[in-house]
Amino acid sequence: MKKQAKIAIVGGGVAGATAALYLSQIGLEVSLFEKKQCLVNGPPFCHLHAGGNLYREISDAQCITLLKESIDFLRFYPQVVDYRPTVIVLPKDDKGKPEDLLPRLHILRDEYETLIQADPHNKVLGESADYFNLFDRQKMEQLRKEEIVDSPSTIDEWMIPVAKNIDFDKVQFPLLMVQEYGLNLFRLAASVTLALEKISNCRVFFNTKVTNIKKNEKEEGWNVSYAYKGENQEEHFDYLINAAGFRSGKVDDMLGFKRQRFVEFKAAYVSKWNDQNTIWPEVVFYGERGTPQGMAQFTPYPGGYFQLHGMTKNITLFTEGLVKSSKQSAQPELNRDFLEKLENNWKWSDIRERSQSAINHLSQFIPSFSLGEVGSKPLYGAQQIPGLDDSLRAADVSFEERYARCEIVKVSSALSAVDAIMKELIHLGYVDKDLYQKRDFTSIQSLKENDIDAYAKSLCRARDYPTCLAGRNVSSPQH
Repeated sequence: MKKQAKIAIVGGGVAGATAALYLSQIGLEVSLFEKKQCLVNGPPFCHLHAGGNLYREISDAQCITLLKESIDFLRFYPQVVDYRPTVIVLPKDDKGKPEDLLPRLHILRDEYETLIQADPHNKVLGESADYFNLFDRQKMEQLRKEEIVDSPSTIDEWMIPVAKNIDFDKVQFPLLMVQEYGLNLFRLAASVTLALEKISNCRVFFNTKVTNIKKNEKEEGWNVSYAYKGENQEEHFDYLINAAGFRSGKVDDMLGFKRQRFVEFKAAYVSKWNDQNTIWPEVVFYGERGTPQGMAQFTPYPGGYFQLHGMTKNITLFTEGLVKSSKQSAQPELNRDFLEKLENNWKWSDIRERSQSAINHLSQFIPSFSLGEVGSKPLYGAQQIPGLDDSLRAADVSFEERYARCEIVKVSSALSAVDAIMKELIHLGYVDKDLYQKRDFTSIQSLKENDIDAYAKSLCRARDYPTCLAGRNVSSPQH
């Protein structure tokens, strides 16, 4: 390095926190500015997206990118993964057929095998031959007669709860099981926070608002003004990373950069299914986004809790919840109702109504789930989507001079964004090229399970969620 560069990162979500962890570990001096009192406060997530199988509308190229990124992310953050598969189901009234999915699945299975051949450490989703499996009606009828297994370890054992509870007359066969694992928001927040606490050259400013950023005309870089502990301060930085999530446009506006992007407000709902202690896979029922038949997701947590998505306007999606930037501003403007929700001001009537709609949406396929109840307030947030394609899912970073925008849409893209920034820092002479795609960092690898678990549960309590949402159904890979 020609000098120890000073890096400013605005935003402590998954992208910003991961960049801070990575860049400080290789010796750069990092300052991370986070508006709230803890890290990773963004929109809800629940799985890796290891192949983009939840999105029929995206391209094969995006799916391959998501597969690679998910493997990389899982290797970097193994402590935050729930090693359970995902079952994909097509309802009888869906326009597609299960067979339509097979060409893409074959592409992804072959790509996974290629990645394993290139590096055996990439075998983190089980055997490539088991990347996906099909279950016809006869097989499901057989599994319906089997006993529930307390700790499932085989593909068939994972499918037993689905076989026993799903309405066979409402779905098409075969059902598909893919090695799409769970991703725990609270464990990720805990892991990255604990890791950053170990690094002396990373300063994390909580409850801090960045008030202005100006280009320094005398020195290369940026002057960042911020309000911290009641005082206004200003510092010079050599490089600026905008990881402000759905507020990324505000930083662009400060700097005078024109940028097109969408912002979308979304919510997932927490349900408690009393007396349900079975370990489930995740189950996804395909459907057309934005219609009453929108995709339904059933994501399990310990203790009978389930996170529910329904891609309809009265569940996860919201009327006027998708907005885009204007000629005057790079920041799309959500209306006041959404901004109030983002500040934790949900009305109980909205929580109850939308949670019940989510339960009803899932129970059309899992009738016994009609007994589900509201488990807590929703998991919610707004995400940015760069450009003009609101179906974009694989995205990471764009650049101006000494300035990077981390605009990830999916959590697993965070390391790809860091890799792109590393290339820029190498070009500027701040980082040695041998450090590109370095992954073996002691700060994250040395974390203890008990510490992560305790911190994650404390975050649940602080954010007013059940502590079960910090848990994993299966704590280690079943290969």
